[in-house]
Amino acid sequence: MILNKDCVLCNINQDPEQQILLENDHCLYIQKLSEQEVLEGSGLIIPKNHVETAFDLSSKEWSATKELMDQAKTMLDETYAPDGYSVGWNVYPIGGQHIPHAHLHIIPRFKDEPYAGRGIRYWMKQKENKRT
Repeated sequence: MILNKDCVLCNINQDPEQQILLENDHCLYIQKLSEQEVLEGSGLIIPKNHVETAFDLSSKEWSATKELMDQAKTMLDETYAPDGYSVGWNVYPIGGQHIPHAHLHIIPRFKDEPYAGRGIRYWMKQKENKRT
């Protein structure tokens, strides 16, 4: 297994707020306690190997990600009964990736939240985001 000693996602157990909820041979599904107040039920699927972006995942890591995504959805449906989901990858700092270890966001969405109906591209489509 390839790990980076300075990577927070390679060293999940060093952060007491991180909980591993699901696991397979290649990936983990985690939730961070402090993020549950606003993003109830949200979590990340991360490869166990230190892989920088989604573009760098092996075929086994892709398959394992899909497997955990299905398991996470079942668990989240049973626990929170969300009305929808936002699922996505951020890649490189300009793309919103602040931790250089690939991670897939799984975010349950609810019809009573203030930004219900606004998907992952909503903010990028605003006129204020047009390149000059």
